[in-house]
Amino acid sequence: MQASKEQEIVNKTLTLNNRDRTSLAMVPLMTDLSPASLAQMLELSSVLHYETRDILFQESDKAEFFYCVLSGFVRLYRLNKDGREADIRVCGAGETFGECLVALGGDYPYNAQVAESAIVVRFDIERVRMLSQLNTDVARAIIRSLSGNLVSTMTMVANDRLQTATQRVAHYLLSQCQDKGPAAAIRLPFQKSLLAGKLGLAPEALSRAFSALRPLGVNVRGRRIDISDVKALSEV
Repeated sequence: MQASKEQEIVNKTLTLNNRDRTSLAMVPLMTDLSPASLAQMLELSSVLHYETRDILFQESDKAEFFYCVLSGFVRLYRLNKDGREADIRVCGAGETFGECLVALGGDYPYNAQVAESAIVVRFDIERVRMLSQLNTDVARAIIRSLSGNLVSTMTMVANDRLQTATQRVAHYLLSQCQDKGPAAAIRLPFQKSLLAGKLGLAPEALSRAFSALRPLGVNVRGRRIDISDVKALSEV
């Protein structure tokens, strides 16, 4: 079984090309690293391609790697004893997860599953831990990354408590609007069921929120969402 698992990983492993290197260098965890420190981190990494629904790791597995998403989406979630799922985070391009385990060690505290076909870079936790003890540049980068994740998590918790379901959906849609015009058309980057989990909503609550926004000019067709009145949406 172990040999089969190792062969599966080999089959998914890619070569880090120049485009991937450039993308990785722009990730918040890496942006302030010196060229020498960045090169050291890259030596401790490998690039893998995962298909939708592939499992990266499961809760309570021994934590051997932390990850950075180059493309696609990875869903972090927990399960209770009855099999109910609770989404923690949806990680997209440029986002990292699991780096807290460089300091904590131990087992993964959640499950990670690919939500949309993804290319990820994984870093050997033990080797990065040893490097961070010798290289303050790397240690500072990890601290900055963890601090950013903490602030983001606190904002998410506050929004969950201060905003209604309809407000959460409205604010998410506004965050996806690229143009500043009076109307907008966006395409959700993933399935609505995943959006519900990202916003801390049950799927039926997301549907009700979209229905509540319809009189304000929000028209949902699959993943495509047309917004006829951006100003009205911003006032929700």
